[in-house]
Amino acid sequence: MLVHDTVGTGRSQAEIDRIRLSLQARYAELSEEYEQAVQQSQVLRLVEVGDTAGDDQADSGTKTAERDTAQSLLRTILDRRAQYEHALTRLDEGTYGYCEGCSAPIPVERLEIFPSATTCVTCKQTRERRAA
Repeated sequence: MLVHDTVGTGRSQAEIDRIRLSLQARYAELSEEYEQAVQQSQVLRLVEVGDTAGDDQADSGTKTAERDTAQSLLRTILDRRAQYEHALTRLDEGTYGYCEGCSAPIPVERLEIFPSATTCVTCKQTRERRAA
């Protein structure tokens, strides 16, 4: 599943095409999830606007929590979709499957579990330690 450049890695065009189709399929799934989440969020807002009479603090708090959860879901889906879009760009550039940090090949097992991975495990751990 590693692709650095279409000529030098020994990856066939068929393998590259298979990877691209897999990434595109997941991107499409995330796009559909996003559209469904947007629709649910809009319904939630309509219900909230039309149903505020008699709300006490608990009702108001529940509605705020539901709205925050819906917005968080939208942000998460958009972030994941952006990761797949970036992976497709890297595939087109010939850098997919190589760490953005150290340029080492990302293990196939990592890419199978997390196809939009841009770093090897070592670089990912280093970034997480710095962020902590």
